[in-house]
Amino acid sequence: MKILVADLEGVFVPEIWISVAKKTGIDELKLTTRDISDYDILMTKRLAILKENNLKIEDIKDVIASLEPFEGALDILNWIRKETQIILLSDTFEEFAKPLMKKLNYPTLFCHTLTIDKQNNITDYNLRIDNQKHRAVKALKKLNYHVIAFGDSYNDIKMIQEASQGFFFKPPDSVIAGFPKIPVTRDYFELKTMIKTLLDK
Repeated sequence: MKILVADLEGVFVPEIWISVAKKTGIDELKLTTRDISDYDILMTKRLAILKENNLKIEDIKDVIASLEPFEGALDILNWIRKETQIILLSDTFEEFAKPLMKKLNYPTLFCHTLTIDKQNNITDYNLRIDNQKHRAVKALKKLNYHVIAFGDSYNDIKMIQEASQGFFFKPPDSVIAGFPKIPVTRDYFELKTMIKTLLDK
């Protein structure tokens, strides 16, 4: 049996932290896993910025509530789920993702959680498991699944490389340059074509 795994942000919905940066005017929050490959360094930096600027969970949620999935995202997800199963593997957080999952018709999502104090400050982040994308693919393969993986960032590389078959979706040039052997798709038409080809093999 074949199963798909995919990243969430940058693939089906806008990057949440970039959207927060645009709303608040804090340019440093635009940094994502496309820019910094070490997730702990990235999140530690983000939490420090939130504290410095007294940004609370409600401020982030207000931005997220205004976000919409990319045009065509729901259609491609609905098509995939008619063809096979898909699990979204994301380094976002349950507290951020819930309203976006509703707009995507509630796909299966594996992600992390946040620690929030009584004053609604985000004080820490809690990984569900280290290297969850890579380890989820390994676990699915042990369950005798043929895993097809795609994503757009540095934190998707191990997932894509571990998969039975994997490729990029709209990655930045820096990611393509670093991993030139991984195939690239650049829009939902190419994504659908790639998935159909791999499912039919």
